[in-house]
Amino acid sequence: MNRAIHINANHTFEVTYRPKPTHVAILLSALLLSGCASFSPDGGMTVVANVAGETIKKDVVSIRSTDDAEWAKGAVQSLLRRGLTVDTAVQIALLNNRGLQAAYNELALAEADLVQESLPPNPTFSISRIAGGGAVEIERQVAADILALATLPFRSEIARQHFKQAQLRAAEGTLRLAADVRRTYYRAVAANELVTLLTDAKSTAESTAQLALKLGQTGSLNKLDQAREQVFYAEVTADLATLRQDATSSRERLIRLLGLWDGDLGFRLPQRLPMLPRRPLSLPGIEVDAVEHRVDLQIARIELVALAKSLNLTEATRFVTLVDVAGIDKKTRDSGSPPLRERGFDVQFQIPIFDGGEVRVRQAIETYNLAFNRLTEKAINVRSEARDAFRVYRSTYDIAGHYQREVLPLRQIITQEMQLRFSSMQIDVFALLVEARQRIAALRAAIEAKRDFWLAQSELKTAVNGGGRADSQPETRSSPTAQASGGGGH
Repeated sequence: MNRAIHINANHTFEVTYRPKPTHVAILLSALLLSGCASFSPDGGMTVVANVAGETIKKDVVSIRSTDDAEWAKGAVQSLLRRGLTVDTAVQIALLNNRGLQAAYNELALAEADLVQESLPPNPTFSISRIAGGGAVEIERQVAADILALATLPFRSEIARQHFKQAQLRAAEGTLRLAADVRRTYYRAVAANELVTLLTDAKSTAESTAQLALKLGQTGSLNKLDQAREQVFYAEVTADLATLRQDATSSRERLIRLLGLWDGDLGFRLPQRLPMLPRRPLSLPGIEVDAVEHRVDLQIARIELVALAKSLNLTEATRFVTLVDVAGIDKKTRDSGSPPLRERGFDVQFQIPIFDGGEVRVRQAIETYNLAFNRLTEKAINVRSEARDAFRVYRSTYDIAGHYQREVLPLRQIITQEMQLRFSSMQIDVFALLVEARQRIAALRAAIEAKRDFWLAQSELKTAVNGGGRADSQPETRSSPTAQASGGGGH
């Protein structure tokens, strides 16, 4: 047996043995026995489909073929023929939004990374031929990274955890899109309802302004009262223009989320928001539900598990980061003598003289601690967000219900009584119009309160299931017509 020891310039330790019975087949057999990974039939979409089915009761599809594209297109066209509800809008977006399909493509890439990390390292084959002075030397080597092969199960498990993360991230993107569609849908429908209300108000204000102008020309109405009626008409006109722009922008945002082209824009939005449910949801264990079901919290947990496994692997390979083994077959032939054949193997590993792996271990520890602290913070935030979302949900339900049960019926009674008094000539037309302004303001506040309730319900679902929060909280518009109680007394 021959043995040679070398210390290279990069501080690697190389030992060369040349025993006669050693065969390269032993190394190849070890590589074959390590096994291979393969791609799943659905590209990891099972988890996404389960999350979407259980949380929002909707179907998802990853479009990867012409048949998938045709099926999705047919389903979307069928849904567009009906009046657009919030559920059909969410389903159309999940089938047609190309940004979501891009997220599913990222999931497929993550699966490719998993398969790549689960494969054993490829061996390296080299051959050299040296001739001179009538002698010929041929050497063949098959080398493999033994350390990579030994740590393959650990690296494969870490990659599997990362793939689970990618699956949940795709599911989170699905829930986020559904939440965005719900918010935009309710804002668009509320804008339509407000446009209808302000359109009627503008017609009334225009008639009042024309009447005030004629009465002013005859001297029956002073300049101050004329200006009050005319400014109300001007304010309603400006407010209506703003609401129409909001309605158009909300519709365009909904079109973007649904992934529709110009030829698909003929969908019909309702002119009114849905009625309030008879009873609000009762969620005594909402914090527990949120901690159990929030997708982003599950992602953080899996990340922590993956980092723990990575930390263990780093500590296990702290001192040894390079182990290469090569099978050698060497044949030497001199002129006039029989050929000489030698077989053996070469082992190369790194000597931890300067770098004992302390830096890598410290980095792995701090990365793990960082993920642990972020997970703890996220768990605290999730519980708080769930409590806050439920309180807002109940508050907006009570406010919207108060308008429906108390304010609007009382306004209707006042309007009827004012009309009776106007018919009996107890009040003039301007007193009746003042009441009309106040009724318009109450109707508008009721629509906005109902819109805020449906937005709060969407936020509640998001707080429990995940999918991100809205960029901005529901806003209530304070316009001149909403404060009409001080307008135009006569």
